Amino acid sequence: MTEASEKKDVQKLQRVIVDSLEDIKAQDIQAFNTEHLSALFERVIIACGTSNRQTKALAASVRDEVREAGFGKPRIEGEENGEWIIVDCGSVVVHIMQPSIRQYYHLEEIWGEKPVRIKLGADKPKAVVKKEPEPEPPKKAAKKTSAKTAATKSAPRSSPRAAKPASKTAAASPKPHAKSAVKPSAKPTVKKVTINKPAAKKTPRKPSKA
Repeated sequence: MTEASEKKDVQKLQRVIVDSLEDIKAQDIQAFNTEHLSALFERVIIACGTSNRQTKALAASVRDEVREAGFGKPRIEGEENGEWIIVDCGSVVVHIMQPSIRQYYHLEEIWGEKPVRIKLGADKPKAVVKKEPEPEPPKKAAKKTSAKTAATKSAPRSSPRAAKPASKTAAASPKPHAKSAVKPSAKPTVKKVTINKPAAKKTPRKPSKA
């Protein structure tokens, strides 16, 4: 295997590891070239997980993705504790640490002489989402509806339903008896007859005696 092909394999392995760390939301991912410091590996990658559960998930993601890419099964150390897990992928060694442990040991001082520029999330294929045609905004329909509503409110109601009784109880109430329905006949008008009494007879006065 030529030197150029070896470098391509290292770069490809580095890309696979960085993508697998990003999938589990790793923080502060950094890569360093260590060819001049050690003959055992060519890259060191450091990343942070906020809890034991996340660091274990990050290590498992790196292991699975590296195996699927055809680089063999990595070795994992420190998985039981979860504060600092080392994943040995051959030419690349990954240190997954909690922030307090990373700040205390500060591995960047040991391996960080030649940082490697990595693109985070740039090489991932983006899912193509087909946009459906947007429906026509219902502004015009709303105006028509409001106009009809206003016209209905302003117009007087001439529905024949208004003549019907207000409730079913009133409609079903029994009709009054026929006898009670007959109105009493009007009283006969009595004409007043004036009777002319005979005039009183005047009695002649007796002549007074002289």
